Amino acid sequence: MVGEGGQKLKACKRCRALVEGNRCSCGETALSSEWFGYLIVENPEKSEIAKHLSIKKPGRYAVRVR
Repeated sequence: MVGEGGQKLKACKRCRALVEGNRCSCGETALSSEWFGYLIVENPEKSEIAKHLSIKKPGRYAVRVR
């Protein structure tokens, strides 16, 4: 999947956030191009899936990261 900037999205191995660059907003640089499932979380406090995946901030996430 390609992000807004035209780069291939990578998933953070720590928080599962999908990012375009080489560093996640959580500070992690361990990113993977092998991820599955696309999840958009708008309101983590009300989302059961976000609670199950320990997602605290709104954004784009991978369901599974290798």
